[in-house]
Amino acid sequence: MKIELDEDQALVLFDWLCRLNDSQAPVVTHEAEQRILWDMQSDLESVLVAPFEANYNELLAQARNRVAGAGK
Repeated sequence: MKIELDEDQALVLFDWLCRLNDSQAPVVTHEAEQRILWDMQSDLESVLVAPFEANYNELLAQARNRVAGAGK
């Protein structure tokens, strides 16, 4: 199965997964769920450039704005 995301969607999802995976709050009920979240984060990290840029927060904000505006 494939899920296609544009770069903005991938960046927003990556940031959310990072925060989710770093959280101490119990958000998963089975270790398989955690494995999938870690794998998705790793897959995105291997293809995204923005997380390694000095202006990452700005790039993320711009991506969030474009994604949020896409449904309007």
